[in-house]
Amino acid sequence: MSVVIAARVCETPGCGGAAKLQCPTCIKLGIPGSYFCSQDCFKGSWGEHKKLHKLAKGSSTDDGTQYNPWPGFRFTGNLRPYPLSATRSVPDNIMRPDYANHPTGVSESEKQIRGTTNIQVLSDEDQEAMRVVCKLTREILDVAAEATSVGVTTDEIDQVVHEATIDRDCYPSPLNYFEFPKSCCTSINEVICHGIPDARPLQDGDIMNVDISAYHRGFHGDANETFFVGNVSENAKKLVKTTYECLMLAIDEVKPGVRYREIGNVIQKHAQANGFSVVRSYCGHGIHRLFHTTPSVPHYGKNKAIGIMKPGQIFTIEPMINEGVWRDELWPDNWTAVTQDGKLSAQFEHTLLVTETGCEILTRRRDNNGLPHFMDHMT
Repeated sequence: MSVVIAARVCETPGCGGAAKLQCPTCIKLGIPGSYFCSQDCFKGSWGEHKKLHKLAKGSSTDDGTQYNPWPGFRFTGNLRPYPLSATRSVPDNIMRPDYANHPTGVSESEKQIRGTTNIQVLSDEDQEAMRVVCKLTREILDVAAEATSVGVTTDEIDQVVHEATIDRDCYPSPLNYFEFPKSCCTSINEVICHGIPDARPLQDGDIMNVDISAYHRGFHGDANETFFVGNVSENAKKLVKTTYECLMLAIDEVKPGVRYREIGNVIQKHAQANGFSVVRSYCGHGIHRLFHTTPSVPHYGKNKAIGIMKPGQIFTIEPMINEGVWRDELWPDNWTAVTQDGKLSAQFEHTLLVTETGCEILTRRRDNNGLPHFMDHMT
């Protein structure tokens, strides 16, 4: 079903006016987006904007819609990068994490605790603050799900996410985190995680993970889901379903006294039983006032994670499950992690609070019995 994308806004950083004009050169080159509110804004952005034209002209493929900014790089699968839009701005009145305005996106507060193995137990007041930000994070993820459809670009999804985040008085946690240029991660097909939203339209049969992180009044929330785009293959359906089952089986294990290293055993057992592999390069993590902190929660078996779960601890579990080999490679953008063999990857994530008897899923979906969006389309 087609969806209505939020009203076009001017892409000049800091403007935000209703967009009335589209760059004629972008239309000719097949570059989606590129909307501006006036000739003045268009002319003012020309110095930066014309770089898209140069990239598209210099290395476009036969269909004229793709470009390759890394000549000679060997891609593992069929996905290719597309042009990026300008970095979106956040109103000054919204509270920011410490890395938001850092020239290289470094979080000094995370840097200070690097090397520690202490896992923080949150006060009742901080737990309630986490409930609030995780509820907002879930709402933003649901907005992204509604915007996902064949023909929609991941940049348009990022715009919807950015606006939904700001509307909820939140800062999009990924924005400028170690210089990440967008407000969410969109990871398509062979992309394991940290895909950068760009001008590529979603295609029938794609699977796409959208990873949402929001910062609200001093606390971060984190959640992601993998969505179906149009009609996906049975193999893709099995992979996505298995990945979600891996997450929920792991969550069932969360309670006081459980060692964090045990989570990976549960995930790997279920993934391998279904013929899939578990990514090892990325793991779940503690989260609260810091975006990433202790504990580290590996998703593969026989790991050496440190720590025992206690009531009041908050962390994520976010298994990345591959159709083929578990090994990954990185694109030259230093963010996009892809499967080494170019086969599909899927991921799901929740932020969890350890309680006296088990855990509370802070980022659970509020409708449809808490089930993920892909199950709305399962037959």
